[in-house]
Amino acid sequence: MKRAAVKATSWVMLLFLGACAVPEVKTEAVPVPDAGRTQVVLMPDPDGKVGEVTVRNRGGSRKINQAGQMAEAKDGTSAISTQAPLAEGDIHKVFGAALAALPKKPVIFILYFKTDSTELTEASQTTLSSVHAAISDRQSQDISVIGHTDRTGEKSYNVALSRSRALKIKKFLISKSVNPSIIEVDYHGEADPLIKTPDGVAEPRNRRVEVTVR
Repeated sequence: MKRAAVKATSWVMLLFLGACAVPEVKTEAVPVPDAGRTQVVLMPDPDGKVGEVTVRNRGGSRKINQAGQMAEAKDGTSAISTQAPLAEGDIHKVFGAALAALPKKPVIFILYFKTDSTELTEASQTTLSSVHAAISDRQSQDISVIGHTDRTGEKSYNVALSRSRALKIKKFLISKSVNPSIIEVDYHGEADPLIKTPDGVAEPRNRRVEVTVR
């Protein structure tokens, strides 16, 4: 996900630009308001990828495409200048308040199950407590629960089993007073393995439920 932090004397905004699913660089435009100095700094996404942003006002436009690079305009008609990439510490000095206001990154938990069962492994029973703790800590209002299986058994059976696994985790969360309306459940059977295997092969890491807490 490409992102740029934008700061003006009268307002502060963090602009998030959607990640590209294709190799080419996606360019987005950032308008400069008529009043007040505006600063725009391009930031990498969590994977370290950097896109491209064009900053525009009535005085022209400038493109930035390096992590930490900043464009600045005194107002909506002045020429836009660019600077060499800023160090991370300098970015936090300038945009600290805006960065602090960002939502936390989603956290993903993987819960593993015993063979042909909706019973969690012993280790994952402990992890389940961490899931609930993360939901409470973040005061999350957006949780996804996705069930999976390995490739033993028939496809139709595995779809049903993955559904049962996901619903069991949802039921646990509801028992801990998590609002059911914020839990989205999906299930893929054997169709989305972590570890690819031939049909009929048991793979413990594929017998899982993935819980994403946002």
